[in-house]
Amino acid sequence: MNTHSMSVLGLTSTEEDIYRHFLRNPGTPEHEAHGVFPPDRESGVRAIARLRELWLLHGDDQSTWAMDPLVAVPRLAGEQLDTAHRTMRQLVDVRPILGSLRSDGPASGTGFPGEGAALCRLEDLRQVRARVSQLAFGARSEVLATEPYDALSPENAAYAQHLDLGRLSKGVRVRVLVRGTALADPGTLDRLRHLHLGGAAVRVADELSELILVYDRHAALVPIDARDTGRGALYTEESGLVSSLVGLFERLWAAATDFAGLVAADTGQVARLTDTQRLVLTVMCAASKDETGAREARMSLRTYRRHISDVLRLLGACNRAQAALLARERGWV
Repeated sequence: MNTHSMSVLGLTSTEEDIYRHFLRNPGTPEHEAHGVFPPDRESGVRAIARLRELWLLHGDDQSTWAMDPLVAVPRLAGEQLDTAHRTMRQLVDVRPILGSLRSDGPASGTGFPGEGAALCRLEDLRQVRARVSQLAFGARSEVLATEPYDALSPENAAYAQHLDLGRLSKGVRVRVLVRGTALADPGTLDRLRHLHLGGAAVRVADELSELILVYDRHAALVPIDARDTGRGALYTEESGLVSSLVGLFERLWAAATDFAGLVAADTGQVARLTDTQRLVLTVMCAASKDETGAREARMSLRTYRRHISDVLRLLGACNRAQAALLARERGWV
């Protein structure tokens, strides 16, 4: 593409050639420009007429001048920017287009069940994923997400990363809250690093059981059954419910640890762990609750927690999330 072409200013190649001809030959008769006309002479005549309408040529048939580029170019650029701004405003508010298309579609509208309802159930996981994609694409200001997983499957991690980076590329603020044990999973850790580098804010909680997605503080998704996310999700736009979920997210966020601080932590060598401490560390990175970890380690809850405290001290970690990350980076789990 010729970066010096005036096409970006809305001129055709013929119009530009004629304008440049009169820049080089000011005050000459109009007919002398016929040498730069295309084979179709009528196109050249129309080009001259349009240049006169744009005030890029002035004078008469016998003596024609081109407008000074210092005046012409900024004016044309301004007109193109005005046109672009009008188009952008139309694209920002696509509701008239959606309304027109929906009137031609089935009576249910977009095909998403419960649209406009205070609360609706999406029991088909394909519907859940379609709604998440729709909300992610339409998000304009902020996305809040809690992910209470020890690890994401490779398919879900790739899908989540695609949506995350798509939001970030549009300048949407993304905040993600994850469980500390997830840092022990290489795929999940790699996704979180990409998110952080892409501009997302990520925090890590020692314990996290709530799955929440909130878009622009206007719409939210939560699982129908927190113990079995495969059963689908509840979707709501009801302001009171959405506000309550935002409040819950903010409380969890305030109590969590910044991911950036964890990945920047010192990773030097530390004292050797005992076999019991190594067992507790491994269980801690896999279990979401202390009671579960204590049972798997076959020790009392008090003893289990004491060993966790010792492991954190030996690793130089401030909390369990940081301990899990440091242990993973050193190959201990």
